[in-house]
Amino acid sequence: MWRTRAAAACVICRSLANSSCGIKRKSPLQNLHLVSRSIHHPYYPSSKFQRPPLRISIQQFSSLNRLPLHKTKLLNVKHGYQSHRNFWLARLASRLLKVRYLILGSAVGGGYTAKKTYDQWKDMMPDLEDYKWIVPDFIWELDELVDFEKLLKALPDADDLAKLLPDFDKIGESLASLKGFLSPGYNLVSEVIGASDLLLLLGSPGETAFRATDQGYESDKQFKKVSDKEKIDQLQEELLRTQLKYQRMLERLEKENKELRKLVLQRDDKGIHQRKLKKSLIDMYSEVLDILSDYDASYNTQDHLPRVVVVGDQSAGKTSVLEMIAQARIFPRGSGEMMTRSPVKVTLSEGPHHVALFKDSSREFDLTKEEDLAALRNEIEIRMRNSVKEGCTVSTETISLSVKGPGLQRMVLVDLPGVISTVTSGMAPDTKETIFSISKAYMQNPNAIILCIQDGSVDAERSIVTDLVSQMDPQGKRTIFVLTKVDLAEKNVASPNRIQQIIEGKLFPMKALGYFAVVTGKGNSSESIESIKEYEEEFFQNSKLLKTSMLKAHQVTTKNLSLAVSDCFWKMVRESVEQQADAFKATRFNLETEWKNNYPRLRELDRNELFEKAKNEILDEVISLTQVTPKHWEEMLEKTLWERVSTHVIENIYLPAAQTANSGTFNTTVDIKLKQWTDKQLPNKAVEVAWETLQEEFSRFMTEKKGKEHDDIFDKLKQAVKEETIKRHKWNERAEDSLRVIQHNALEDRSISDKQQWDAAIHFMEETLQSRLKDTESVIEDMVGPNWKKRWLHWVGRTKEQNIRNETKNELEKLIKCNEDHPAYLANDEVTTVRKNLEARGVAVDPCLIKDTWHQIYRRYFLKSALNHCNLCRRGFYYYQRHFVDSELECNDIVLFWRIQRMLAITANTLRQQLTNTEVRRLEKNVKEVLEDFAEDNEKKVMLLTGKRVQLAEDLKKVREIQEKLEAFIEALHQEK
Repeated sequence: MWRTRAAAACVICRSLANSSCGIKRKSPLQNLHLVSRSIHHPYYPSSKFQRPPLRISIQQFSSLNRLPLHKTKLLNVKHGYQSHRNFWLARLASRLLKVRYLILGSAVGGGYTAKKTYDQWKDMMPDLEDYKWIVPDFIWELDELVDFEKLLKALPDADDLAKLLPDFDKIGESLASLKGFLSPGYNLVSEVIGASDLLLLLGSPGETAFRATDQGYESDKQFKKVSDKEKIDQLQEELLRTQLKYQRMLERLEKENKELRKLVLQRDDKGIHQRKLKKSLIDMYSEVLDILSDYDASYNTQDHLPRVVVVGDQSAGKTSVLEMIAQARIFPRGSGEMMTRSPVKVTLSEGPHHVALFKDSSREFDLTKEEDLAALRNEIEIRMRNSVKEGCTVSTETISLSVKGPGLQRMVLVDLPGVISTVTSGMAPDTKETIFSISKAYMQNPNAIILCIQDGSVDAERSIVTDLVSQMDPQGKRTIFVLTKVDLAEKNVASPNRIQQIIEGKLFPMKALGYFAVVTGKGNSSESIESIKEYEEEFFQNSKLLKTSMLKAHQVTTKNLSLAVSDCFWKMVRESVEQQADAFKATRFNLETEWKNNYPRLRELDRNELFEKAKNEILDEVISLTQVTPKHWEEMLEKTLWERVSTHVIENIYLPAAQTANSGTFNTTVDIKLKQWTDKQLPNKAVEVAWETLQEEFSRFMTEKKGKEHDDIFDKLKQAVKEETIKRHKWNERAEDSLRVIQHNALEDRSISDKQQWDAAIHFMEETLQSRLKDTESVIEDMVGPNWKKRWLHWVGRTKEQNIRNETKNELEKLIKCNEDHPAYLANDEVTTVRKNLEARGVAVDPCLIKDTWHQIYRRYFLKSALNHCNLCRRGFYYYQRHFVDSELECNDIVLFWRIQRMLAITANTLRQQLTNTEVRRLEKNVKEVLEDFAEDNEKKVMLLTGKRVQLAEDLKKVREIQEKLEAFIEALHQEK
């Protein structure tokens, strides 16, 4: 049976090799199926048709070790070859005794040959373990060596071939019965069949992967080849589809992970696990940067902690890139105008809710709600405008903002104002230089990561920021380049190769760690983050820049950019944070040593602690005002008030009244003038005096040194508090009305009750007149020059004018001696007489000079006469009690001064009561308000509490705090690792 079927197979093979019936081209025996050759022709001569080494296209590219067994796809037929059916019985009879040996030899020989072929094929395959994720390259080279069209023409039709082939199913069933005996050879044959079928499947229909002869190999070189460009395009499309597929899978997994982490964090917030959440690493690191910013805003110290510094030309898309990284439209936007007016430090961290909050505020902005987003943008814009000083366009003050949300990459970014080339109208003249200085201050940090944003839709030659970045980081060891608006660039740029040159770092004079291309929307400020992400993914999926390999898949999308920046940021942090902690540890030791040497007995108080100490001292001094005795208050008030009103009393009340003819006229004049004075000027003047007295006492307490306990470091602060309090304090307006009534009643009283009051009034009058007389004599001396004694002792002389004044004085004194009752004014004829007398002696005098001189001479004469009258009135109290009846002595002027003196005493008492009961308490309240305002104004405290000691204590406290924060951050960093 088996021999019969073998003979039939041999006949079929010869027919396929020699017959031309139904075949378009002769096929050598080597081109028959490998299974047929292995089983039915083991004795085929090897000298003429020796099998050459396999020449197949997979030798250099495939790394497959085991290939699956695959059934043939040829149709099963049940028809044999009819022309040789007459001889199968004879052959079966002649070889019946040798059938077992034939089957055994065929199986072993075929198995050995198949195994040898399989081992040779396997050894020639290279290792493609690293390229499992793509389709092997040998698939695309089969068409270079095999002309499928000619091969299809050479092979018979499937129907014809099916009629010629034996029933392989029955042969397989027969061979399966011998599986235990022939299993090694059978397995090898199956592997070879599977390998051949796999190669047939990888090619086009009817493709034969084995070319066994040199003649067939040489003939294949003449086949038509497919274009290389088409193959590359197909491969790149397949790679792009694969990468996008995995990208979508990754995004889906990240989204699921994001939701899971959000649920976990929400449970932690609700206290389900009953544990206190620790601060995240990025929040701890952000606190360190905030402290450093307060410690030295000008970066004069060695602050080398990493930050991601975002720089770019104005309107290059910096804000849009940041918003895509933060996953929210958080920044104010404008078209063609400067929106970023001060540095904005954005700390990105992971959290259960997508929220934002400022460093100095407890309000959280929900970034999933449009009204909160609008409020946040408005708040950022207000803070920027408030930080800009008058006359400036940009500010160096940093706005600190924290953004938390599920799935955000942890990092610290600093958005800087856009670099400009021209200062436009409305800007400060130094705006361009200020922006450059701010950018350089941040970028000169050797550990700062520079995120350079370049607009891809404009000419590269218009870029300003690339030159600046290349100056600060010439080697590009910490620069990441981002090309924005790639969609517009692809649409508008005439030569897309320029985009490739930019991404490859060949166009700009700068180097970078990585180059990225992003699309941040269509330019519509109302676009959502999700719509921008979809637009970006759709653009790059269809972009020719990716299909033509101008851009690599890992260089596009803000997602890849965010991951790359975060990885670079944390790498910088891990490499530099311990070194910075050691540097601040050394700084702390130096500052502590300096403090011990310069201030060994003083406690290390920083500016805030010193302010609290000064505040307590000032409040204690204000309270001490209430301890001033009433006598002291009244003496000060009375003395000061008389100093203010004495001139008015003497010049406008006493002198005019004293020059009258009789006592009745004197009293009438005095009453009228006192009433006018009380109604208009006196109450207001008294309140002014009281307020000034309170200020003087307050100042004395504030500035008075307290011995060894006095600290002069508070002097400026106390002075400022005093000035601001005085400026704010207003006296009670109703005080003047009540004081006016009291003063009027006091001046109306003329009854002197005892001799002691009489003598006190005389003493008061004498002191006042003597003071005025002394002032008058001083004025006369200045007019006429020094007397003969001073001229001889001090070798000084008189001027010409003084000589004229002296001659005029002598002439006027003669006039007074002649008439002791002369009135206060000179008559015109008297002026003429004096002038002529002087002219007769050769002294030319102006009439006005005569009158001025007369006023001072008569004043001195009158005051001397009044003092003499005071002496006479010492014994006049008896006559006063009798109302000067039957007496030539009239002392009405003593009564006037007593009325003035009594009014001063009553006014001082009233003002003292107002001070102690009302005004001191109101002053204390104002002081507290001023101190509270100063406590909130940090610039005010810095200005008022200055000095080396304050700065040293401030630096020491900050350095200690920075070192402690850094050590805590490093410990948490090691725990996370």
